[in-house]
Order: sequence, then structure tokens, then C-alpha cells
Amino acid sequence: MRRGHVFIEGKVQNVGFRHFTKINAQEVGVHGWVKNLPDGRVEAVFEGPEDHVDEMVARCEEGPGSSRVDVVDFEWEEATGEFDSFQVKHF
Repeated sequence: MRRGHVFIEGKVQNVGFRHFTKINAQEVGVHGWVKNLPDGRVEAVFEGPEDHVDEMVARCEEGPGSSRVDVVDFEWEEATGEFDSFQVKHF
């Protein structure tokens, strides 16, 4: 079990990015959350097998069709196992 923490910059708010992330997380099989940040970025945490987390990061680099992803900052963190689903959080 691994945990990835990402910050996504670009045109990533008001384009369905959080919904896209939730649908993809459920498809890939990771738990965690995604939320918009006040500075225009999107932040997400993914927990699951390492290859599943890698797949989610790759999907975030693409984003939904209406988005434009400029930067994805990613780092590994210690998995906590605290999640049992994937949620959209609100600021």
C-alpha cells in the first residue's frame, strides 16, 4: 500500500477535474480525496497499490478534455489506510 500526494496546476477548476478524478480513482481502485484550493490548484491524495497510484498520477497529468494541466507536483508519503472510498472534498 502506497500513498501519493499531488498538487495540479493549470486550468483545473470549473472544468470537471474533481469529478474526473473521482471517477478515475474508482475505476483504478484507489482511495483518498480530491479538492479545489483557493489559489486555483487541485490537491489530491491517493492510497492503494503503487502501480495504481502511478496510474492516477498519469491520469491527472492528462486531466479531463476541458482542462489544461501545466504542472503536477507529486510526492510519496506514508500510507495510513484511513480511507475506505474516494471522496470529493470542499474547501
